[in-house]
Amino acid sequence: MTPADDPVSGQAVVIGGGLAGITAALRLAEAGLNVTLAEGRPRLGGLAFSFRRGGLTVDNGQHVYLRCCTAYRWFLDRVGGAALAPLQDRLDVPVLDVGGARPRLGRLRRNGLPVPLHLTAGLALYPHLSLAERASVGRAALALRKLDPDDPALDDVDFATWLHRHGQSPRTVEALWDLVGVATLNATAAHSSLGLAAKVFKTGLLTEPGAADIGWARVPLGELHDTLARKALADAGVTTALRTRVAGIDRRPEGGYQVRLDGETLEADTVILAVAQREAHALLPEGAIADPGRLLAIDTAPILNVHVLYDRRVLRRPFFTALGSPVQWVFDRTEASGLTDGQYLALSQSAAQDEIDTPVAQLRERYLPELERLLPAARGAVVRDFFVTRERTATFAPAPGVGRLRPTARTDAPGLFLAGSWTATGWPATMEGAVRSGLDAAGAALTELGRPHAHPLEEAA
Repeated sequence: MTPADDPVSGQAVVIGGGLAGITAALRLAEAGLNVTLAEGRPRLGGLAFSFRRGGLTVDNGQHVYLRCCTAYRWFLDRVGGAALAPLQDRLDVPVLDVGGARPRLGRLRRNGLPVPLHLTAGLALYPHLSLAERASVGRAALALRKLDPDDPALDDVDFATWLHRHGQSPRTVEALWDLVGVATLNATAAHSSLGLAAKVFKTGLLTEPGAADIGWARVPLGELHDTLARKALADAGVTTALRTRVAGIDRRPEGGYQVRLDGETLEADTVILAVAQREAHALLPEGAIADPGRLLAIDTAPILNVHVLYDRRVLRRPFFTALGSPVQWVFDRTEASGLTDGQYLALSQSAAQDEIDTPVAQLRERYLPELERLLPAARGAVVRDFFVTRERTATFAPAPGVGRLRPTARTDAPGLFLAGSWTATGWPATMEGAVRSGLDAAGAALTELGRPHAHPLEEAA
């Protein structure tokens, strides 16, 4: 039977409605395939979503991106949400240190000079490091700039060892490298692959002057990743099936696949599996990849999010990060959530292995006094609500050696492809990595089908 005669020619099924799956489905549909997107949850967005709590719309956690995240920026443009998640004009991160005799505010910021001069003035004025430590950062940055993040040898080294070899003190690691690294890698330097750390710091800080400018959604994430994404999929002709669990994927003797859903079976030439690594392992047909057990060896790392509603405004800036405190990053989510009276702060606590199962009452006892220490205006303010969201498998763990475990988009089974931030994108587990994986999987599928296509990031370049 020729492809033109085959009734399933041009049929594709994407399993998983996170950013990777949405991206892949859009690209396949744009190339003329008939696409069905199956998602078990009642919404799209994967692990970057919103939910209702009383009269508020709450994000499960604070998600940010950088100007260098060109794939996620493409995604925002594609779904019509770029204006709803703007970027800073220039990188500016308030850093409040409460570990000394009195609180001290510093800022990590850039100017408009070329790399690496764009950070020199800001670093020279950064009060949380000594003069010698600031000088050592410059030397380490120059060494980091020479690294190739794609060098497999870097995957076997932990970032902390490399920093120590390049003269970085424990204070420098705490007040600079881990300040950024924990938020982007979801691990401390000691538990991070040098390859992934080099990708983050080299791409974000040492390529373009504005590469590390921060963007975040000024609306609930669900508006971007569910409402707008669902409309974009419908406009592209994608059939989106929510609350639809996939029970299995079977190869057809004549080629292609049968995707078993709850109560029906879909037939397709192309299947993109855009789910978490453990779920992918359970669904992969036999022989689809060599050593499928390596997917189970890709460990996960948690993120804890603490949500506090006050009866008054206690924070005057959109966000800050802290030193000398268990608090990591604090964001003002008042307007985005729909709160009209008081203030809603969200604390994002990455690499939260030690706290992810801590009872809410204990977290309240720990974090409310810390917020009062960091924010004097919170002293005496009434706490109207305090709740916690936990993502126990928020990201893959970026530990040394993880690179050799991450599979490419292509499998050994024709027509079957993998997507997800845990695949071999070269990026850590970020929204950027998820979108890139969807682009990679769709591109590989279209190439195999002989469908002309251009990579959207190459088109933009």
